[in-house]
Amino acid sequence: MVKDISELDLTKRYSYADYLTWRFKERVELIRGCIFEMSPAPNLKHQRISGDIFYEFKTFVRKTKCQVFHAPFDVRLPISAVKGKVDTVVQPDITVVCNESILDVQGCNGSPDLVVEILSPGNTKREMKDKFELYLAAKIPEYWLIDPERETIIIYSLDNSMEYIGSRPYMEGDIIKSKTLKGFELAVKDIF
Repeated sequence: MVKDISELDLTKRYSYADYLTWRFKERVELIRGCIFEMSPAPNLKHQRISGDIFYEFKTFVRKTKCQVFHAPFDVRLPISAVKGKVDTVVQPDITVVCNESILDVQGCNGSPDLVVEILSPGNTKREMKDKFELYLAAKIPEYWLIDPERETIIIYSLDNSMEYIGSRPYMEGDIIKSKTLKGFELAVKDIF
């Protein structure tokens, strides 16, 4: 059992089995075996945005078979180079899962139906590039990227060739409609 992150070799690759033995206070994500420390606790604006969107999703999914979760919630993505070995564990700000069979006591073991990432100072590159590539590789049908500073939301949806197509930036005055959660709509003004 590892009780301090300083006990780990950050140049080494780890698995989900290793991840389960870590008992330190820092929150981390495991991306293709590499450890990435998460930003400190989100600021007030981030928390309000996350809470408001979570509430809207939670209210909507009560009428469906889907479930919604907020961070910290482990999502083990099926993108390892080694068959049968999980080496990618992320904690999206919000996760929507409609296939109950991929939920277990540890969280989500598979690709969720929709994830939301809210940019924070210091993790912008990871959310915009690295997470985009991870979520695309995992074939997550819908990925929302929220920029609190610019008060915009971009939604990436898988097309027929399993590539992400990005929306225009949604901003105040716009209504977002989810392709994955049929019938779900959200007014951007209610988020910012």
